[in-house]
Amino acid sequence: MILEVQDLYTSYGLSQILFGISITVDEGECVSLLGRNGVGKTTTLRSIMGLTPPRRGTVRFRGQDITGQPAYRIARLGVGFVPEERRIFPDLSVRENLEVGRKAAATSHATEWTVEQVYDIFPVLANLNDRKGGYLSGGEQQMLTVGRTLMGNPDLILLDEPSEGLAPLVVRDLSEQIQRLKESGITILLCEQNAKFAIALSDRAYVLEKGQVRFSGTIEDLQGNDEIRQQYLAL
Repeated sequence: MILEVQDLYTSYGLSQILFGISITVDEGECVSLLGRNGVGKTTTLRSIMGLTPPRRGTVRFRGQDITGQPAYRIARLGVGFVPEERRIFPDLSVRENLEVGRKAAATSHATEWTVEQVYDIFPVLANLNDRKGGYLSGGEQQMLTVGRTLMGNPDLILLDEPSEGLAPLVVRDLSEQIQRLKESGITILLCEQNAKFAIALSDRAYVLEKGQVRFSGTIEDLQGNDEIRQQYLAL
């Protein structure tokens, strides 16, 4: 098991968002957090990454307690975070954005990513090597953000709403690229409102509602549970 989250309670000021979230991710899996907007998916990722430290509960990465540690320390251990906001550097070129993310692998498990390997996964970026980040489309920026995270050689990637705001054709391409990442051995925890997009990529899923887990199981179990899909995912 690469990630274990137990009984997580997280608040923003006086507003409590998570109420006892527990999830696990095994090595090589793609696991999805599903649900409508505002149910606690992004807060769960931010709690894991140390960006919004939980009030209660435990986060373990490869057996080590990382609960509430600063995000930079968690990143150094081998956890990569791809935020919904993307946060690329608009005045740097595509290659420069990628080089900014370069760091040594934290463990022997991680792949040592190069710019050329990122371009192999995202060939569109190779053609935009010298273009500044601020002149990229939303889909291109999303690819660049994932690529920059890969340059940190993570064992686990937390992907926050990668399909948000993208055209259907771009979403299809992004799905194929994330599938290639999964096949390369990267472990992924994917937060998504677009359930169809996530289900096509995932081995297991957790469905969240009002900061609690309402369903956990394999994708096959989820697809066979009409009540959960209709009530919480509108499928």
